[in-house]
Amino acid sequence: MTRYRIITVLIIAGFVGFLVWSTIKAQEVECNVCVNFNGRENCALATGSSEREAAETAQSTACGPLTSGMNDAIACGRIEPTVRQCRTK
Repeated sequence: MTRYRIITVLIIAGFVGFLVWSTIKAQEVECNVCVNFNGRENCALATGSSEREAAETAQSTACGPLTSGMNDAIACGRIEPTVRQCRTK
C-alpha cells in the first residue's frame, strides 16, 4: 500500500471511531416504561441523552403494538405510564 492509502485508511478509521463513540456517549439514561391502553399492557426499554427523552421514547415504543392508527398512538402517548423506571448509565 502506498503512503497515501495508509493515511486515508487511518483517517476513515478515526472518523468511524468518533461516530461510534459519540453515539454511545449520547445514551446516558435508560428508562423502562409500561403502559396500559385499551385493557392491554406493554413495556419497552429505551435510552436517551436525558431522562425525559428516554422515557418518551420508551413510552412511544411501548404504545406501538397496543395502538392502531394515529389517534390511538397520540392518546397512548399522553397517558400516565403504569411503570416508569429510569437510571443513569
